[in-house]
Amino acid sequence: MSIAKVLSVATAEVGYREGKSGGHWNNFQKYSPAVPGLEWSQNQAWCATFVSWVALTAGVASLFPRTASCATGVSWFRNKGRFSEYPAVGAQVFFGNGGGSHTEIVVSYDADYVYTVGGNTNVNGSAEGDGVYEKKRARRDSYLYGYGYPAYDGGSVSADPDAAKFGYKVKATGTVKDVGGTVEKPKPKPEPAKPKYEPFPGAAYFKRKPKSAIVTAMGKRLVAVGCSAYKSGPGPQWTDADKASYAKWQRKQKYTGTDADGWPGKASWDALKVPKV
Repeated sequence: MSIAKVLSVATAEVGYREGKSGGHWNNFQKYSPAVPGLEWSQNQAWCATFVSWVALTAGVASLFPRTASCATGVSWFRNKGRFSEYPAVGAQVFFGNGGGSHTEIVVSYDADYVYTVGGNTNVNGSAEGDGVYEKKRARRDSYLYGYGYPAYDGGSVSADPDAAKFGYKVKATGTVKDVGGTVEKPKPKPEPAKPKYEPFPGAAYFKRKPKSAIVTAMGKRLVAVGCSAYKSGPGPQWTDADKASYAKWQRKQKYTGTDADGWPGKASWDALKVPKV
């Protein structure tokens, strides 16, 4: 089902953010270079480019205008006789004077609202868009101009009383389920595993001059943080080089006097983050 594919592709991009420079969003994004013919639009307003990218990625590029211009998109649909004042699932919605200010893709609609996914927008309604968002738009807001109806195979559902002339079915409310599909939302990425650290074995442990992988792991961390007093190694056997290196670490942690004597303590050990062995 091409409508479901379009909506799945669009929804999967929710959360994407454009680049930032000088404290401001800069319209640098991944979509312009990925759409043949729109490479030039990098660093420009990209809401229409996003729709073109979605259509291309979903395999229905011919059903949508390939343009970085909202006004051109409106003209494209009008010239095909596929423009309406009513929402439809999978339609391209246009905003502003003549529809030239902004554009998004309709996911669903009810009697009062249209639910969309759009690029180069934000959550606060300001002119400086920054990414891809899900939006809830009032259907009768004067800012909402109209809808372009792609010629989907099998049509769609629309609130337009004359929906049949577009090959769509009339329905007061509409979701992707009404066209026999579902929106596949991306699976959440698993959280990276938290690093595991070696617990502090106690001060007496080191005074017994142990031979252990723990000592090697500690020594490698001391080298990594720039506190090496080793001429060779580090290795598993606790030596005076380990003690001297650890004293450097203690001084780096602002310990002084007997608190920087090279014998590990719990606070400095925890701060060193010795990997679990």
